[in-house]
Amino acid sequence: MERGRAAPPPWRGPWILCLLPALAGGQPLAAGEAAYEEWRATGVRGRAVELSCGPPAAAPPAVVFWSFTPRGEGLPRAVAVGSGREVAVAPGTGMLGRVTLRNGTLELRELRVAAQGRFLCQGLFPERGRLRVGYAAVLLRVLVPVSKPFVRPTAAAAAEGAAVALTCTVREGTEPLSFSWQHQEPRGGPSVTPAGLGGSRAELQLTPANRSHTGWYVCTVSNEVNNHTSDPVYLDIVYGPDEPAIRVEPFSPEQGAFSAGEREDVVLSCLAPSNPPSRYVWLHNGSQVHIGQTYVITAIARAQAGTYTCLAENSHLQTRTQATIVLTVYYPPAGSPSCSALASGDQRDVALRCRWLGGFPLARLRWVGPEEEEEEGLMGTSFSMATRIQSGAATRNGSSFSCLASHPALPQGAACGTTLWVPSGSPTCAAAATKGDEYVMLRCRWEGGTPLVTLRWRDTGGRALGDPAPSIAVLVLSTDGSLGGREFVCVAAHPLRAAAAECRLRLGKLDPSPEPPPCHRGWHVPAGTVPPCRRVEVPELEAESEVAVLEGGEAELSCRQRGSNANLGATVAWYDPKEREVTPGLAKYRLEQGEAWLNLTVRDAEWPGDSGIYRCTATNAVGTASLPVRLRVDRYPAPPNVTISKLRYTRARTEVRLEWRTQGAGNLTGFVVQRRQTKKPLRETASPWETAAGDIEPHSRDRRLGGLDPAVLYAFRVLAVNHRTAGHPSEVQTPAEPPFEAYPAVTGAAVAGMLVATAASLLAVHCIARHRETLPRLHDLLFRTAGAGAQEPVGTAEDAEAAAAGEEEAVPAQGDSSAPSTAAGAEAAPAQGDPSARSTAAEPLSAAPSTTDDPPVNVTITVTATP
Repeated sequence: MERGRAAPPPWRGPWILCLLPALAGGQPLAAGEAAYEEWRATGVRGRAVELSCGPPAAAPPAVVFWSFTPRGEGLPRAVAVGSGREVAVAPGTGMLGRVTLRNGTLELRELRVAAQGRFLCQGLFPERGRLRVGYAAVLLRVLVPVSKPFVRPTAAAAAEGAAVALTCTVREGTEPLSFSWQHQEPRGGPSVTPAGLGGSRAELQLTPANRSHTGWYVCTVSNEVNNHTSDPVYLDIVYGPDEPAIRVEPFSPEQGAFSAGEREDVVLSCLAPSNPPSRYVWLHNGSQVHIGQTYVITAIARAQAGTYTCLAENSHLQTRTQATIVLTVYYPPAGSPSCSALASGDQRDVALRCRWLGGFPLARLRWVGPEEEEEEGLMGTSFSMATRIQSGAATRNGSSFSCLASHPALPQGAACGTTLWVPSGSPTCAAAATKGDEYVMLRCRWEGGTPLVTLRWRDTGGRALGDPAPSIAVLVLSTDGSLGGREFVCVAAHPLRAAAAECRLRLGKLDPSPEPPPCHRGWHVPAGTVPPCRRVEVPELEAESEVAVLEGGEAELSCRQRGSNANLGATVAWYDPKEREVTPGLAKYRLEQGEAWLNLTVRDAEWPGDSGIYRCTATNAVGTASLPVRLRVDRYPAPPNVTISKLRYTRARTEVRLEWRTQGAGNLTGFVVQRRQTKKPLRETASPWETAAGDIEPHSRDRRLGGLDPAVLYAFRVLAVNHRTAGHPSEVQTPAEPPFEAYPAVTGAAVAGMLVATAASLLAVHCIARHRETLPRLHDLLFRTAGAGAQEPVGTAEDAEAAAAGEEEAVPAQGDSSAPSTAAGAEAAPAQGDPSARSTAAEPLSAAPSTTDDPPVNVTITVTATP
């Protein structure tokens, strides 16, 4: 039996020991009236609980005995007994905790679960000079705190729509247990209790699971002792991808499609909710063009219009969705709108024409007058071409009209205009005879005005002669006798002029009196009826016979009329070497025309395509003149030749390092590197050369070329370029393999090996010299000389002592011949019983060369280090 804190006096111990059996047997003392009490107590495992024997206000018992019945069943077991300060604790009570007894109160510290049961206290209480027996039964309930719970989901990642359950378990804890669940979204936010999912039970059912269930889950378990919260567990709900939503910036929706202006930056964004996040692939007209959620098209071109499909893929679920939009690229027509004004056939109205062809969609055009600027759409709109018929009588001279053009790709729009006006003055008439007086040309002229004045020749009877012409009307008549005295009228009409204007010419008869001018020979010209005349002849042209230009430059071919007939309405035109007339608007040519000249500019001259004979022709009423002009397009001088000096693969065989040098003199503006595949099958033709690097600076002599397939063998060549003239290509070479870079390592290893071998040899020799007793034969082989009288070298202090001893023994041996035999006999006696002595005598450490049976040996040690 264990003792309490206070050691009882020796004389009281036997009395208590004698009392314990009586009390433990349940036999109360017959000392007065007995009292019986019973109550319940609760304790927590690991903590302390006090069990009192009687009311708290009562005096402590003189003698107390505590017993314990596990869970109220079986025989009681003694726990502790005490009388005053004398306390004894029964053995085996450690299963209940740390038991102490003080003033009759039983205290259980570090309470254990085994203490749950019925504690019985029997005590003798002093009362009025006598002892009263009291009994107190305490039913102790031991509560176990809740341990830290942990959450186990049926799956860490589940597909949307599947059934998922999370179970919260604890290792221990007194029931009843209360469970509560908290859910937090993946990106943070407040924790909420899952509504309608059984969040008060140990198992949380997510049936079916949806994407809102993704996040962190925490379980809290509590009982009447404490509560404990688990570590958060992440539940990943895999879903998607949903149908993608495509957003286009700038936002310009059309009916069922989107649009963007040419050369505009377009951003296509695709969003398809998915977990894990979707992998996005963009397709243009069915071909993959980009991987990623956002596709930026910089300076979009009209060829990039079409359908764009966003393909979203969930790599976990192997599911795909897609969405497609139609993107229209708007581009305006080339140039700007052009405005013109033409008179109607009856010269009463003006047809205002606005023209702007091309573009997508077609440009909208509309005409507005001087007082219609704010009235949009008064005359309606048209596409590409707009015509407005304006009454000449209702239009004031000098009225301006504008054609407004609108296009989705032009936020500011475009416009052109024209002003209707009548030229001042009146038409002028003139007559001229051709060379040889074969024809007479009547010329009427009234330039200016919008639209141009319409001129037409008539005779005195009002019959029209020839076709009407704007500004200049020429009538050619054959000379015969019927023309004498006839009068011709040139009528000028304009829609803005109410009355027509005219001028007249009268041709006179032959007058034999004075000699008429050469151009009027045979004609009588009354004074004032015919102005001074000029002869009309075939046009005369002048131009340079040959024009030279370097390749890529601009060549200007000039053609000019000369002579007195230069302003008499000849039509001048240019023809290219293929006899095709050069018309305005061609990209290759530019025409510039004056009153008596026409220049042709050949842009970006090419060799030899633009070289050849160009013809300038001039045609009038008399005939046609033609003048050839040779255009010579010269090439730039050939650049120097190029030789490849180094062509080698890198280690990964995806790049090559190319170096070259030039040979000879010559100007150059850069280099071009070409490549092609080699080792083609015999039946296949060689692949064409493709440019691997262009626009290389003229001072560069090396280049690193990447993007090669390691499984393909390539051939390379280099060309020097002087503007557009390429020199002779270099020799064709294939790349060499990368150099073997292990030689430095091998050399280093060899040197290191030699050093290690030398050090090992020196250490071995030193070891043999110091331990000659242990290795005598190796010592003899290494350190004994070939001469008979040679002495062994002394390497250590021990060797010196041994050498001195040998010399002392050799002195008596010279005077007494029996000394060796005596010494040998003396040494032979102990050799019979001592093996060590026998071995020492058989192999002396330092024997003279004359006493050994082995001849001297020369040993050479050669150390070779092999890398």
